[in-house]
Amino acid sequence: MKVAIIQSNYIPWKGYFDIIHDVDLFIFYDDVQFTKNDWRNRNKIKTSNGTQWLTIPVGQDINRLISEVTIDNSLWQSKHWKTLQHNYQKAPYFYLYQEFFEDFYLKHTWTNLSVLNQYLIKHIAVFLGIDVQFKNSDEYSPVGKKQERILDILTKANATTYVSGDRAKSYIDQTEFDNLGITLTYKSYLNYPEYQQLSQPFDHYVSIIDLLFNCGTESPSMIWKWRN
Repeated sequence: MKVAIIQSNYIPWKGYFDIIHDVDLFIFYDDVQFTKNDWRNRNKIKTSNGTQWLTIPVGQDINRLISEVTIDNSLWQSKHWKTLQHNYQKAPYFYLYQEFFEDFYLKHTWTNLSVLNQYLIKHIAVFLGIDVQFKNSDEYSPVGKKQERILDILTKANATTYVSGDRAKSYIDQTEFDNLGITLTYKSYLNYPEYQQLSQPFDHYVSIIDLLFNCGTESPSMIWKWRN
């Protein structure tokens, strides 16, 4: 059982979905501290003038778990959709996903950040052809702090392999994983192929939306299929 445990992000970049593709069980780690000016409530898109942030307004209170973060108003929804339309309507595969995103932004009122993020991530995973089980970390009633808490979730989930982002190398103690018989692997985000974006220079570190609108059903080839 390969497992990843990651906080939900707003329209994450392709590397996030690369990890989801690698595992059997993806656990949203949203019962932890919300971090301000992070990827939880914002992400970047490409424009003719460079990258632009799309940010969901969630207030200034950081003393909340991610799962507790409420959204201040719904005005941002139409603004984000208009921004996406303006910058991507000429993309070759914009039409494939237009109905879904139009419905998401204009026909729903989102009040909880975690619910919103997970809704988008799960549906985008389907667009990418990913077959994976999703769960929330609070379903495992985790105990402990930091790595101890992660290990508790993994044990309860019957994990045999834990797939982690490469930045975690600086603080993860592999010995504890070895003691539990859990294989620890780090995801590499190197050597992703470039694809045709609507403007230059090329930027890998933008929302998955950019890849979907530009590559459509060939998007998996730019995330993991190229490795084959």
